[in-house]
This record gives sequence, C-alpha cells and structure tokens, in this order.
Amino acid sequence: MTKRTQQLEAFDRLLTIMDELRSQCPWDKKQTMETLRPLTIEETYELADAILEQNLDEIKGELGDLILHIVFYAKIGSETNAFDIADVLNGICEKLIQRHPHIYGDVKVDNEEEVKQNWEKIKLKEGKTSVLQGVPISLPALVKATRIQEKVAGVGFDWEEPQQVFEKVEEELQEFNAEVEAKNQDAIESEFGDVLFSLINYARFLNINPENALERTNKKFIKRFQYLEQQSKLKKRSLSDMSLSEMDVIWEEAKRQK
Repeated sequence: MTKRTQQLEAFDRLLTIMDELRSQCPWDKKQTMETLRPLTIEETYELADAILEQNLDEIKGELGDLILHIVFYAKIGSETNAFDIADVLNGICEKLIQRHPHIYGDVKVDNEEEVKQNWEKIKLKEGKTSVLQGVPISLPALVKATRIQEKVAGVGFDWEEPQQVFEKVEEELQEFNAEVEAKNQDAIESEFGDVLFSLINYARFLNINPENALERTNKKFIKRFQYLEQQSKLKKRSLSDMSLSEMDVIWEEAKRQK
C-alpha cells in the first residue's frame, strides 16, 4: 500500500466516522456552524501554542482536531445541499492553481516577494474591491495589523528600506510622548496605537512575526514570575510583603534559569 493510499484511506475513515457521529451521537447531532465557531477558534489557538512550544506530538493532535472541524462544517453544509467536502477541497485546489500562475501557467517570478504581489493582483481580478477585503474583521488587533501591512505591501504600498520604518517608529514615539506630556488621554491612546502599528511594520522588515515574538515574551514572563512565586514561598514570604528590590534579586535569578 502506497503512502498516498494510506492517506486517502485515513481521510475516508474520518468522513465515515463523521457521518456516524452526526447521525447517532446526541451532542454531534445538535451542533451548528455557530456552535462550532468558538470551539474552532479555541482549537486554532491550541495549535498555535503547540507550534510555539515546538511540540510535534501536540501539533499532530491539534491538526487532527482542526481537520475534524473542517469535516464537521462540510458535513453540516452537505445537509442543506449548500456544499460538501468535495466542494471544499476542489474549491481550494482551483484557487491554488489560479493563484500560482508561475507553477500552472506561463508567468515568471524571481522571488517570494513577486509571488505575493501576483497573489494580491489576482485576488483583485477575482472581483475583490479592496486588497484589504480579505482581512477578517474579527482578527485580534495585533494579527490584523500584520495582515493589513502584508496586504498593502503586496501591491507596492510599502517602505523601501528598514531604516525608513525605524525612523517612522521614532517619529511616532515622539508624537506619543508629546501627548503623554499634554495629558490628552484620547490622543495618547491614538498615538500609542500608531506606535504599535509602526513597530509591527518594522518587525515585518526584520522578518519577525510580532504575534509570535510577543507570545514568546509572555511565556518568558510567566515562567520567571512563577519562579518568583515559588522562591517566595520557599522563603515563607508573601510577594505583597516583599520590597521591589527583594523581588528583583529573585527575578534576576529567574533570568539566569534555563
């Protein structure tokens, strides 16, 4: 049996199990696309966590959960003859072929950037009225800012050099500080947003994913703070009773931990 045959058989097995669960399981019978939506979002974040942790077993498991959700949505769609899993798969296949003319057509590209630019141009030809139309409204703000900047860069609206972006970061910081000194709360929030947006843009030029970078820092902070909590308990001290300088000594110890 070839690897591809095994893969197809495994997918067919999942489709069969989904049919059985939908017809026989009380919980699965009740689900709708709306009830599945928050669960899908949760599974996506669990996959993202597993990727950051570089836990391949967890990644495998979370991918399975997400594939189940895709099959579940397709099953629900088939019940009203709106679409089924074949429509979903054929749809993405056609989209990939259409948006990769350098593979399936006669378009020539020299690098990844040209591929992304062609991708955005093709989407506009498909009827989208804006390059930003494909950015989901419900994305978290940090991720949304990243996608917005990637989208507009794909049609040439971009800085030429990283130094230009860094100068923009400095400019936004100066404007932010000016509003802080003026104590104008609404303007402070607006300028802070501009600072974040420009930093995200700079990260893109440095090939840094800002969401991943911030989450790594979150995890690092959590680990160090929990070390601080553990050490304070060993010393039979409460954090609220410790001075900042005392806590800082333990914090520096935490930073030296592997």
